[in-house]
Amino acid sequence: MTESVEVKRLRWHSRRGMLELDVLLLPFVDHAYSDLSPERQQAYAQLLECEDSDLFAYFLERQIPADDALADIVEVVLAHARQA
Repeated sequence: MTESVEVKRLRWHSRRGMLELDVLLLPFVDHAYSDLSPERQQAYAQLLECEDSDLFAYFLERQIPADDALADIVEVVLAHARQA
């Protein structure tokens, strides 16, 4: 089975300008994204629209996204990283 165009696009957009973000986001897309609900998949796509500096602050838990869906997907990504 081939990877969908959407997943390939998201994987490309998950590549960021900061290695620290790549280490979190790329494994998440590769191993967990396809198991997410459609709502969480949409939230992940929305998360990728954020600036790298904001993402870094979210994942270091220095800042919480104002949007509840974004805050939820940040927690999901962090939980995945902790399990790896």
